[in-house]
Amino acid sequence: MYIQWFPGHMTKAIRMMEDNLRLVDALIYVIDARAVSSCINPLFSRLTSGKRVLYVFNKCDLVNSSELARWCDRFKREGKDFVKAVGVSGDCSQIVAGLKALMSDKLEKYAKKGANVSVRAMVVGVPNSGKSTIINSMIKRAKAVTGDRPGVTRGKQWLSVDGVDFLDTPGTLWGKFEDQSVAHHLAYIGSIKDGISDVSELACDFAQELQTICPSAFNTRYGITDFDGTSYELLQEIALKRGFKLRADEPDTERAAKTLIDDFRKGRLGKIMLELP
Repeated sequence: MYIQWFPGHMTKAIRMMEDNLRLVDALIYVIDARAVSSCINPLFSRLTSGKRVLYVFNKCDLVNSSELARWCDRFKREGKDFVKAVGVSGDCSQIVAGLKALMSDKLEKYAKKGANVSVRAMVVGVPNSGKSTIINSMIKRAKAVTGDRPGVTRGKQWLSVDGVDFLDTPGTLWGKFEDQSVAHHLAYIGSIKDGISDVSELACDFAQELQTICPSAFNTRYGITDFDGTSYELLQEIALKRGFKLRADEPDTERAAKTLIDDFRKGRLGKIMLELP
């Protein structure tokens, strides 16, 4: 299945980010830990050029720590500063601390002059990576608009906490996916709007990939073991296990497809990382 999605507001978002880049000291680059490589937006390369960047591996509770450690090792080798976070946990203080450490020379410079200045940072990431949830966790109250769907944040929002001013920005993709595996992974984690692609086809593609990277997930969640049929037949089996039936007792594969994708996004299938370095 071919996936492509780049609504007009994302073009405006990129322009807004570029226009406000001069106002910030650094970028906070939020990445969904389940699809690290796919969350690296090539359009952000212009934003990160010449700016200090703190990468945030978000939703770390949804992946195995040993697999995430491999990405951490790679970022260390590449000289990239990073922290790990679980935005929904309510504690993202390590992001503030990491940002202040990243900007320690500026803070020390002004401190010697007796000046107390704030660090200004732009928060960027693909849609549904958890940017606004992280900001809300840092400020301990829901000032940034959030939602479990891509494209909730449409304009810029300035928010402050503990000597750091954050500029929240809309989640943004890029104009064309050269690699469809990237598009699929972004669709699986919810960065691409549901309805752009057929849910049954998307779930079939996901099921096929999941049978390779984590086949035990089907047993853990649905009690399906040693399945050797097609991905569509697997959806039928999930429907039967869940009691999803149409008239004449036919399995409701569309409902099974939605359930499979939702179970992955909510972590009900277990800790699953789609990409390893």
